Amino acid sequence: MARQASIATPRGIATGSRRRFPRPLRRRSASAIEAPMKKRLRLARPPEGVLRELEQRLGVSPLLARLLANRGLTTAEAARAFLAPAAPDRLRPPSGLKDLEPALERLARAVRGREPILLFGDYDVDGVTAAVLLEGFLTACGARVARYLPHRIEDGYGLRPRHIREAARGRGIRLVVTVDCGSSSHAAIREAAAAGIEVIVTDHHAVGAELPPALAVINPRRPDCGAGLGHLAGVGVAFYLAVALRRRLREDGFWDGRPEPNLLAWSDLVALGTIADLAPLTAENRILTRIGLGRLARSPRPGLEALKAAAGLAADAGVSGEEAAFRLIPPLNAAGRLEHPQLAAELLTARDPAAAGRLARRLTELNRARRELERAVLAEAEAEIASRPERLAGKTLVLARPGWHPGVIGIAAARLAERYARPVVLVALAGDRGRGSARSLPGIDLAACLGACRGHLEALGGHAQAAGLEIAAGRLEAFREAFEEAVASAGTEGALDPAWSVDAPLEIDDIAASTLAEIEALTPFGTGNPEPLFVAHEVEAVTATRLAQGHLRLRLRRAGSGERGRTLSAVWFRPDPRAAECGRFARLLYRLRAGRGHGPSPELLVEDADPG
Repeated sequence: MARQASIATPRGIATGSRRRFPRPLRRRSASAIEAPMKKRLRLARPPEGVLRELEQRLGVSPLLARLLANRGLTTAEAARAFLAPAAPDRLRPPSGLKDLEPALERLARAVRGREPILLFGDYDVDGVTAAVLLEGFLTACGARVARYLPHRIEDGYGLRPRHIREAARGRGIRLVVTVDCGSSSHAAIREAAAAGIEVIVTDHHAVGAELPPALAVINPRRPDCGAGLGHLAGVGVAFYLAVALRRRLREDGFWDGRPEPNLLAWSDLVALGTIADLAPLTAENRILTRIGLGRLARSPRPGLEALKAAAGLAADAGVSGEEAAFRLIPPLNAAGRLEHPQLAAELLTARDPAAAGRLARRLTELNRARRELERAVLAEAEAEIASRPERLAGKTLVLARPGWHPGVIGIAAARLAERYARPVVLVALAGDRGRGSARSLPGIDLAACLGACRGHLEALGGHAQAAGLEIAAGRLEAFREAFEEAVASAGTEGALDPAWSVDAPLEIDDIAASTLAEIEALTPFGTGNPEPLFVAHEVEAVTATRLAQGHLRLRLRRAGSGERGRTLSAVWFRPDPRAAECGRFARLLYRLRAGRGHGPSPELLVEDADPG
């Protein structure tokens, strides 16, 4: 979309240090700067009648009405509920969860009788927070609780028969409760039944045609579960079990003469696990996440305060969903990726600030190491794609290599899925076996597509956007073909056509402080509630400063507005070098946030641009 019009020459590019380059951004010909956006623009166009209803009945601006309608909130009632303050009394009750009654009866008996209970979790943040939440609540009830978090490489995903044998042999365990796993652990649960051990499954992953023979399988994604809670993450299911158990114990008079735990004390863990697992931030997830993020602002957990400090977040400042996702969750996840999830659990349960500080620094170091390993995996994957371009001939990408660390291939797969606009499976080979991680695109149900390939896999677990698997090396080629066929036959053409979903045109001069307040009303952003994306036209860069890793900090204004034109700060992460060299943009795609200066000053986060 290049134009022949003259390009305003910015004052120059500086590095992150005090040194400034003497060479300004150069004036270039249209052919030299031709670097169109990598994806098409898809502008949302909600019906005018819907927009008028929202504006009139809610008294909101045309922009906020459009943002609400774009998120499927097309009635005043739905939009009002979405914008309402987060409150626990707006949560659906847990009573609709299938198998809840036998689980409550057994757990209440175990609590009253002080029977030992084994909580079996997972190695990701959802599984760790779910285990810590349920452990904390049951301990507050006076129960005897042991926690087991599996090692990613040594144990793999899910409850295994050997875990049951260990529980029966040394601990006298007669009751196991899984969190964030268990729906596919048929062999382990059969072995538990033979050993006289009862199992209660709490999970949110896709279930197969047959449920495991557990005492109870509490999974809102069961086809026969009508609770309407299929959007919950594993930690959300654990929270709901705690809500129901507290109520059952109250009905039994258990709390007479003893303090009843406030379950919102664990809402910070629900927020972290929900965001980490990319669960949709709608309905109950939105309510619980908003409450939990508020609690994170003044967390009573020394571990989370230490983690905030290590991440450069102020102790008394609010924590946004983005800050949780990119600054708190990666170090927690790094424990299970590179070492052991127990480190993350120890941080979340730490009571001594000094010990918490040491754990936070350790997790931060592990996260740095994770980034280095991830970069190496990405480089090797890109090299294979370059040498074998036929890998991109279909609708999927499946790569396998010995030496890849199983703990980082999931993140690498996510980056490749975004880059190449297709579902990606990366497999870390060790001898004749491989552990794989898969990531998908919105609109492509990864669990369903991989489920169609189950005959080629030795183990499978996951959900619509992310999954883990185990496979024999000799089955890789057959799996690659089956996965390609499954995705191709799923009717995913639209999802595989990359496009920017733009909420609305919003020109630079039309951005106001009130715009920030309207966007803030929609937070937290994430899966199911994307951060608004806007498009502006005819924008020029007044200044550009190079930051670390090639990022740019810009001052932008409407092209042709002159020296007196209003300028706004902007950041462009990993810009297209050719587009960034241009000082003028025909179209600029951006998100809008509050800058870090004094007062609510708007700052643009540039996503893409067409030189002009």
